[in-house]
Amino acid sequence: MSTRSFRITVRGVFDGLGTDQRSELLARAAEHDVLRAAFTAEGHLSYDLAARSAFTFRFLDSGEEEEDILEATERAEEAAKAWLTQRGYHYKNLRSSAEDLSQALLGKRQRRAAAAKYS
Repeated sequence: MSTRSFRITVRGVFDGLGTDQRSELLARAAEHDVLRAAFTAEGHLSYDLAARSAFTFRFLDSGEEEEDILEATERAEEAAKAWLTQRGYHYKNLRSSAEDLSQALLGKRQRRAAAAKYS
């Protein structure tokens, strides 16, 4: 059995940030810039407070079965909540989406390479 890779995105909105919290997030904005966003096992947070108070965590997880994506999504949500709570950031509208990369559509070059491999 092969391992499946899952990309999980957890989105939400900062809620009721205090002046100190906003300043702290703005001071660390460069390391959380959307242009540096990546799917990682520990989760990568990105936001742009100058534009809006929304944030996105990106997680990379894995499992053996297709159904493992549900547990991976729960782990990602809990990790995002824990990160926010540990720092005293209130949030709202938390929602998640997940993608099983083994089920992702192949690009044109990948389809050609896969066809050549099995021809």
